[in-house]
Amino acid sequence: MSMIDLDPPGFQPPRPVADDEGSRRTVVYGGYTVFSVFQPVFSVSHRRAIGYHASLRAHDEHGRPVPSRDVFGQAARRGDLLELGRLAESLHLGNFSAIDGHDEWLFLSLHPAALMDTSYGDALLANLKSLSLPPQRVVLEVPEQAGGETGRFAEIVDSLRKSGFLIALGGFGAKHSNIDRVWHLHPDIVSLDRGILAQASEHSHFERVLPQLVSLLHESGQLVLMGGLTTERDALIALECNVDFVQGSYFAEPSAQPVEPQAAAGLVDALSAALRKRIAVRERAQAARLAPYVKSLEQACTRFVAGTPVDAACDELLKLSDTARCFLLDAQGRQIGDNVVPSGRVSRRAKRFKPLLHSEGANWAHRPYFTEAVQAPGPVHVTAPYLSLNEAHLCVTASVAAQTAHGLQVLCVDIDWEAASHGR
Repeated sequence: MSMIDLDPPGFQPPRPVADDEGSRRTVVYGGYTVFSVFQPVFSVSHRRAIGYHASLRAHDEHGRPVPSRDVFGQAARRGDLLELGRLAESLHLGNFSAIDGHDEWLFLSLHPAALMDTSYGDALLANLKSLSLPPQRVVLEVPEQAGGETGRFAEIVDSLRKSGFLIALGGFGAKHSNIDRVWHLHPDIVSLDRGILAQASEHSHFERVLPQLVSLLHESGQLVLMGGLTTERDALIALECNVDFVQGSYFAEPSAQPVEPQAAAGLVDALSAALRKRIAVRERAQAARLAPYVKSLEQACTRFVAGTPVDAACDELLKLSDTARCFLLDAQGRQIGDNVVPSGRVSRRAKRFKPLLHSEGANWAHRPYFTEAVQAPGPVHVTAPYLSLNEAHLCVTASVAAQTAHGLQVLCVDIDWEAASHGR
């Protein structure tokens, strides 16, 4: 039980007040001192700190650490929460102003109730003016679930943006996150929820999808921050996803003092080198796995061009363990005939997606395995793993375009990549 809970009956602590503790500003409340700590946010590309995320710490009158949530919980019960919260934000701004010597941003996490207060923006601007800090130096982090879908909330966020503040959408990917939220609020930065990283660390398929999510946010006009990075694996996932900013104890712990701007430069360089090595190892393993399929497809194409029917030309290819199907496309990307599948090998998944299995006449002209093959006939082209429309599972397609008696045609093979990833 914390000391706060041991107050005698009827005891009322003094109101929260601003104070100074050495060279930093603090808030004193009921025998407790609340102070700011700042955790740096690093730009991967710039290899330096580009901002600091402010948070609170507290200690008692004997200097012993106390969870700040206990202090604020007590303030909530005594009706001082709003006043204490405003003072806490002011001390973040004051302490940041005191340590500032560069152009870094200050990231402030906002409570939804503060945002819905119509006077909030004006009070914050006045506070900044007194400290000679321009609003362009402050990133207001809005909780992803804040404000519901109300137009009023979007108007307030837009008003803060027009005042010069940057807007970050925090916790994206948690619970009921929706990409519509990004499009509705137009944040400058999207901070991914820590749960996304946990999912990517535990599930390889989610790790494969995460770069596409970051790419989607980039195409929507947002910079992307991934926080909560505690291990090298976390950091490598972040870098491979091509996030813009990283934060976490792996790079630097929260502190009352700023870090040297280049504090993480060596670490980022080492991670980049490790990532290049990791990708090279993975690509070699994938190339080795694909080699039998590429060779067999080349042989099948030679036989097909010589006049052997597709199913017979692909006979050896169909015997390979993870061949899902072979198929032929014309010069416009339309499928000639149905899929040629291995004899006696029908998966439970194929049965469930039976309406998608028959593809004669389907148009695959927009698929990379067609466009790349017709642009460069002759060599075999291999796609990245993607979701197969035939069975709705992960696959890789190898393709080769060649001139036949019927003009340019493209011979393709789908390889079951889920089976490969599970080491079947």
